[in-house]
Amino acid sequence: MRSVIWFVLLFGAAVVAASTLGANDGLVSVYAGTWRFDISLNLFLLLLVGSCFALVSLIHAANSLIGLPERARLWRVARRERTAQAALREALAQYFSGRYSRAKAAAQQALTIQDDTPELKPDTEFSVLGLLLAAGSAHRLQDRSKRDEHLARAFKLAQGSTAARSAEEGARLMAAEWAIEDRDAPRSLILLSELPPGVARRTQALRLKLQAARLGQQPQEALKTARLLVKHQGLSKAASQGLLRSLAFECLDTAHDIDQLKRIWLSLDAADRRDNFVAARAAVRAAHLGSTDEARSWLRPAWDRIEETSDDERAALSHALVSAVAGIGIDWLQRLESARLAFPRDAAVAHAVGTALAERQLWGKARQLLETAAADADLPITAKRMAWLTLARLAENEGQPERAAISYRNAALLR
Repeated sequence: MRSVIWFVLLFGAAVVAASTLGANDGLVSVYAGTWRFDISLNLFLLLLVGSCFALVSLIHAANSLIGLPERARLWRVARRERTAQAALREALAQYFSGRYSRAKAAAQQALTIQDDTPELKPDTEFSVLGLLLAAGSAHRLQDRSKRDEHLARAFKLAQGSTAARSAEEGARLMAAEWAIEDRDAPRSLILLSELPPGVARRTQALRLKLQAARLGQQPQEALKTARLLVKHQGLSKAASQGLLRSLAFECLDTAHDIDQLKRIWLSLDAADRRDNFVAARAAVRAAHLGSTDEARSWLRPAWDRIEETSDDERAALSHALVSAVAGIGIDWLQRLESARLAFPRDAAVAHAVGTALAERQLWGKARQLLETAAADADLPITAKRMAWLTLARLAENEGQPERAAISYRNAALLR
């Protein structure tokens, strides 16, 4: 369509020129000294237009010749830039395909091309990415000295450029991950602490912090980080429940006295304290530290809703109550009787209730429940042994040495 328009315009211009200049009889006289030249006005106009066109063409040709070296230089720079970009893409492809030696060589080639080309040096983001690929390849090849050298250069370049800020954040995350693989939890935590607040809340950063905290045996920090991960939906519901419970266990197990244990218990999230397994673990730890009253106070809410618990939860709560039974008050009797009636065939509940009744010197009921629990095949061996030992003490208190001996023998034969 454009060609047709140009053709119509040229045709119109030719018609106008022919009609205007065809009847033009004008002359142009040129004087040079004593000489006089007369030429047609039409020819003069044609020569004038041709001269202008020739002059413009000459100027363009001169400019082209003068600018030829610069264009050649730009062409060479563009070619080297394309070669460097291709080398970087090759390094990336080889890295993700597991060919780390080739990836390292390709990254080094890209960096060498950039270093040899002054026009490419200002691209710090390219440099940082190349250094990170080289560092990652060196890490996979167990060349830690080269890895650390490339990382240091990447940090130095990225800190001096706002354009490479994202690359710097990636470098710190990678360095933190590599520190974890090197079993260097303090360095990993330091690198993660230097991240901006927004980056530190990203899922990958939180996962790395969780791993580093667990590696560094900082369960409370790990639990706090895991809570953030759950909040940001970085963990599935099933995985988060088990992880949070495990971290709560680790926190409780770090307590060396009852005051420290109380502080840890109060620092736990309300959802953790409502977890029957966590409450049982805390009670066992408190009983081990000599505070059975505190242990039972943590168990009381769980035993009040014992009807809502699973078999595993009842087993954990029963074991915890057996550990904390010393000095149990009369206020527990109604609670224990309700549990026994709700689960008459549960050996763990029978063991816990029987042990509590024995502590309250209600020996008749206690013996019946403990004998039932000790004879149950589903009760763990440790609990069976404890039941037989309690029965032995009951027999001794009742002046029945033969029955006590039988109970001691049954406890000793358990393997």
